[in-house]
Amino acid sequence: MSALPACPLCKSAFTYEDGSMLICPECSHEWSATATAAYAEATKVIRDGVGNILQDGDNVTVIKDLKVKGSSLVVKVGTRVKNIKLVDGDHDIDCKIDGIGAMKLKSEFVKKA
Repeated sequence: MSALPACPLCKSAFTYEDGSMLICPECSHEWSATATAAYAEATKVIRDGVGNILQDGDNVTVIKDLKVKGSSLVVKVGTRVKNIKLVDGDHDIDCKIDGIGAMKLKSEFVKKA
């Protein structure tokens, strides 16, 4: 069984296919399966720890001491990170930090500079 997306209106998980359309039995909303993927991509917004919208190429500042897994290094509060790249996943920022190297960060531990 394939995993169908939830209804964009009522967020019901009980959607079903009828030809090329997806239908929600709870609110009777009908939508195209191709529109769902485009809508999800267009509405993906990543925010920093204080609510500012982040974009590729932004500069951010770390707002919490972060231990680097597998080493004794610590990224200190106030560390500036330049030219971030937003990615999908749990850690949604790819960056390079001076003195440490390439890292992945969670957006909740940074603020836009």
